[in-house]
Amino acid sequence: MKFKSMSRLAAGCAAGTIVLSLVACAGAEGGASNAEANKDYTQMSAAELGEYLVMESGSFHLDMPTQEGTTARERMSQDELQKVCSETRNRPSGEQAGQISAAARETIQYPEDGIQLGDWERGGELSWGGFGYRLSEDNYDDHTRRAPDGACYNCHAMSTERTGGTIGPSLTGYGKTRGDTEDTRRFVYEVIYNPHAYFPCSNMPRMGANGILDPQAIADIMAYLLHPESPVNQ
Repeated sequence: MKFKSMSRLAAGCAAGTIVLSLVACAGAEGGASNAEANKDYTQMSAAELGEYLVMESGSFHLDMPTQEGTTARERMSQDELQKVCSETRNRPSGEQAGQISAAARETIQYPEDGIQLGDWERGGELSWGGFGYRLSEDNYDDHTRRAPDGACYNCHAMSTERTGGTIGPSLTGYGKTRGDTEDTRRFVYEVIYNPHAYFPCSNMPRMGANGILDPQAIADIMAYLLHPESPVNQ
């Protein structure tokens, strides 16, 4: 890869110095373009360097197709909401937060028969499963074979039977402590569908708004969280 070869060359040229400047090594990189050779990483902010490494350096296969019919580049490009959160380091102003939440609420679509709980056992499988939407040329998730999982365990602890992630809050005992009320069901549904309605710069995927989970899958995961027989509430 072009960036890696440049880095090795730059490291050799910069031996004995602290500052890495590719400008100083540009003349020795015979195969590199002038634009690449003149990149001076020391003049980039951390955000600019990250953007360059991911989106411009050629280190990733950004033309790789995705299951949703886009490319890796399109998936990894930030939308307007994400740009605001990045620019403010996830601390948007009150006005910005209000705009993000309002926009998120407009995306939420509710089931015609009301917010119902589904099958908590299937919800458990969906919560702990990681199938779907992976970016990989060698291990492609074929969505025609089965529907995507929720992969909730990546960020949340959910039951005492297994270990989950710690990026998000623990959901162990969620229904036991909050009860299965109409308000609770509505809150859980809305957070799964589009968490930005409540948490403007949440890292949680917009499962419903982005079409990752269908209404039945959301209902099943809700049941896993709220049903008294679910391992979550034991």
